[in-house]
Order: sequence, then C-alpha cells, then structure tokens
Amino acid sequence: MTRTPYTAEALTTDGKLTDIRIHRQDKTWHMWGRKGLEREQTLAETVPSGTLPVLIGSGLGYCMEALHSKGFPVVVVDKEQAILDLTRSVPHHDTMLSIHDDDPAKAFQRIANWQTQHGGYPLHLVIHPLYPRLDREYYGPIIEAVKSSGTVDFWSRAHYPKFQSTRPRVLFFDSGYFLCREILAAFDRLEIEYRTIPLDNRETGDQSFIESILKSVIDYKPDLVLTVNHFGLDREGKLAELLADLNLPLASWFVDNPHLILFDYAHPGSDNTVIFSFDAGSMETVRDKGFPHVHYLPLATDPAKFMPGRIVKTPAQWHADVSFVGNSMVRPVADCLEQANLPAYFAADYKNVARHFGESDEKLISNFLKKHHLDWHKTIAALPTKENRLASESLLTWEATRQYRLDCIRQILPYTPLIVGDAGWDTILPQGITIRRLERLDYYEDLPRFYQVSKINFNCTSHQMPGAVNQRVFDVPACNGFLITDHREQMEDLFDLDTEAVVYRHPEEIPYLIDHFLADPKKRSLIATAARKRILAAHTYEIRLTRLLETMRNTFG
Repeated sequence: MTRTPYTAEALTTDGKLTDIRIHRQDKTWHMWGRKGLEREQTLAETVPSGTLPVLIGSGLGYCMEALHSKGFPVVVVDKEQAILDLTRSVPHHDTMLSIHDDDPAKAFQRIANWQTQHGGYPLHLVIHPLYPRLDREYYGPIIEAVKSSGTVDFWSRAHYPKFQSTRPRVLFFDSGYFLCREILAAFDRLEIEYRTIPLDNRETGDQSFIESILKSVIDYKPDLVLTVNHFGLDREGKLAELLADLNLPLASWFVDNPHLILFDYAHPGSDNTVIFSFDAGSMETVRDKGFPHVHYLPLATDPAKFMPGRIVKTPAQWHADVSFVGNSMVRPVADCLEQANLPAYFAADYKNVARHFGESDEKLISNFLKKHHLDWHKTIAALPTKENRLASESLLTWEATRQYRLDCIRQILPYTPLIVGDAGWDTILPQGITIRRLERLDYYEDLPRFYQVSKINFNCTSHQMPGAVNQRVFDVPACNGFLITDHREQMEDLFDLDTEAVVYRHPEEIPYLIDHFLADPKKRSLIATAARKRILAAHTYEIRLTRLLETMRNTFG
C-alpha cells in the first residue's frame, strides 16, 4: 500500500522539545499531546531487566536515552525521516541499532540477528503510539513478529522441519473465490488439518494478513501455504520473499488462465513456490515467468454436492430438452474495451482480430499477436499502464469467446433451449427466435438438481482455456446428467471419448449430435453412468488435493 504523505511540526516549551504535531490530509495528530518528556521516561521505566527493548519509533528521543543510561542495548525501528529531521534522535551509541529497512521481514531479520548478538534475551516492545498510525503496513508486521518471538529467536522458531507427520498442516489463503469452498470440504473429508487466513482483497493481503501469517508460523507451524490463482501474492514479490525467508513452501493452484493473472508480474518465481495449473498447455508459459516447479492439476468436482437425487421439488421451468449454463461475455468485453483505452483504429478493429484469434491454432493471445498482428502487439506494449495492457489482451480473449459461444448457441436454437445466463444473451441472439432464459442459478444449491432435469446439457468452453476443460465437464456427469461439450486436447487424458463423453469439434456437428441423443435416452444414460464412474474414481477434489500435497511433500519434505 502506498504511504500517505504528511508534514511534521515541532512543539517546544521553554526551548525544550515536548511534542510533534502531524498533518496528513485533513487530519492532525500529536505524538504525545503534552508532557512528552515525562511520558517517554515512563515508557523507559516499563522495560524489565533481562530483556532487549525494541523501540517502534524513536519518538522525541528521551525514552531511547533513558534506556541507554540504564545500560540497556536498544534497537530502534524508525523510517519517519520528517520526524527525525526535527528531533535528530538518531541512535548514536555503540549499543544502539537503528533500523529503517523498507521491507518489514528484512527489518525483523536484523532485529533477530541483533538479539542473538546480545545473548538471545527476550525482546520487549516499546511502542510510540503514533508510529503504527503513520504506517501500519510497515510497523504492524514488525510488531506482530516481535510479539511472536517470545524468548527464542523468531527465525529459529520459524525454520522448523516441514512434512514430519503423515498428514501435513496447511495454511490456506481463503479469498472466497471459486474452488475455495471445495478445497476446504475436501480437506475435511481427508482429515487434513488446516488454518484459514481470510483475504478481503483477492489481489493482495493487507497488514493484518501479513501479521496473521507471522503469527501462524509460530503458533501453528504449517507445512505449506496454499492459495488459488496466486491470490494474496503482490506483483512486486514482497510476500513471496517473506515466505521464502520463512522457509515456508507455497502451492498456488491456477484455475483460470495463468498468463492473464501473472501478466506483467515483476517478481520471478521462488524456489519455494510450486505452481499447479488446470491447463497443461499453460505450463511452459508459467515456467517462462521464472517458476521452476510447475505441475498439471485439472479441475474436478465435489461428489458430496454434485450427486444424483434431490430432484423431487425441481421447478417445472428447469426442465428442458437442451440447456446451456454460461455467460454471454457481453459485459466482460465492454468492461475490457473501456479499461484498455485503445487508440480509435484498434478499438474499432478488435472484433476482427478476435475472430482471427478464435479461428487460429494459437493458444496464447500474446503469441498470436506477435505472429499475425504485429501492429496490435506493438500498440498494446506501448500502452501507459499494465492495467491497459492486461485489459487489451483480455478484450481479445473474451471477444473471441463471445463470438465462439454465439456460433455454438446458434446451432441449438432450433431446439428451443433453456439458457441460464446474463441479459447479454437477449442483445446478441437473433430476434424472433424463441428461447427461455433464467437469470442465474445458485452453483451449490440449484445446479446439482438442474443438470439432472435437462435431457442434454450443452457446453462450450472459454478461449481463456484453449486446451483445458471447464467445471461443467465434471459437475454434470457427477449428477448423472448427460453432457455434450466441445473437444479439448486434455479431455482425452481425462475420459474415454468413445464411452464416457460426447464431443463436437466444430459447431456444425452440434445439431446431428443433439438429434441423435435426444432420440436415444438409453445411450444417454449409459454414457452418463460411465462418466460418473470415471469421475468418482479419478476426478474428485479429494483426489486432486491428495496429489497436490504429495507433490509438495516430495518437493520439500
């Protein structure tokens, strides 16, 4: 988080510095209010003998000098140059250490080294209350680390052996995103011990998030950290460096396109990080980002949620010969077009380029543009912000998906399909064609029942996953539902395409398949039953997470 600038003003009484007044935006704070000398001397009196005082902020300098006069070695954490310029209370004795590293983890490492040099005595916090308010993101993690250090060197306690028991302990960054609930449910069934740290902001964690990690390392001692889509990891790599310093392995399971997530990711992968990707075709791209440990881990299903039955009270409007659940991509395309801020010519041409991309064999939009539309590649590279660049690549990916889905859905229109999706479908489907549309269904409560009352569940995959399969490929058969889906390279490793799945390779094949299987309910049932058997044997989240944990143990155990 960017620090909010402030100005500092010295207040004196009879020529003696007694307080500092802070002005930040529309707020004014005081370091002490009044009697700064007395208050800092009182702080010094609270430090017990046999401890090593760690001052959070040098304050007016009186506490620091009082501790020195009592014979204490002192470490002072202070990066507030505006205040230091007024107080000039810089540690200047041999037994004092001044710390102003930008990275809290490195700052605490220096504290820990200093603790060892001074006999390993317990650290004792002395907090000037103003400093955490000035920069909670910096001082907060240091305070938490000192609190957690106890009487033993923090880093000695943090560097404990990993994977010593049969079932590892997992520290899970819970972003609330797709798959998080499934992961925790699978851990429960596997009897894997875990602790969650909530991520209010899916992109990166705040100061309390960092403090929770440090605290968990000491009092929970996880064997690894697990996150989805790299949530919690900042692009600059500060958290990755902290986890590496803590000798704590990280598993990051990508269930969306890694290229779009790691776009302009500045920090190379650390040796303690293992990337799991739902798309085998993306693994080389991830390795090119600097991650040495990359594994294929496809999606799966939760058989406790997606299972046959519970359809007695299914609403009549759910029943259909053919149904489709999916987004029209109208809104994502519009949002990306606005965020990309492309020059006018390119903003007018994106649909043609997206169509070309969708018809090509290229899996990554960036490679496609380099080979076939160099003007687009150069224009995107020249955009002023990484947000513009990411939005431009996403625009072409989502527009290619929109066009492809529309081409596929047009093939099922003669069967009066039931579409579960957004209102964008109403704007792009041909006028005068009869369809039924439901706005949305709850993933956990509704879809497991919905899939069972469609004779044919139709599926077409997003272009963000050119070789991988999406969630419906597992969820529909798990409910004993019948699915027709588009062919994906990786399906051949997941199902027997002759007996466990029905696929089309071109949209023109769709009407024949629908006619054939609508007329043969027995064959639909045989294929759905075989697919469910395969899923229960090979494609549940318990199976996926067992493999993930085994990979982490083999890599770091």
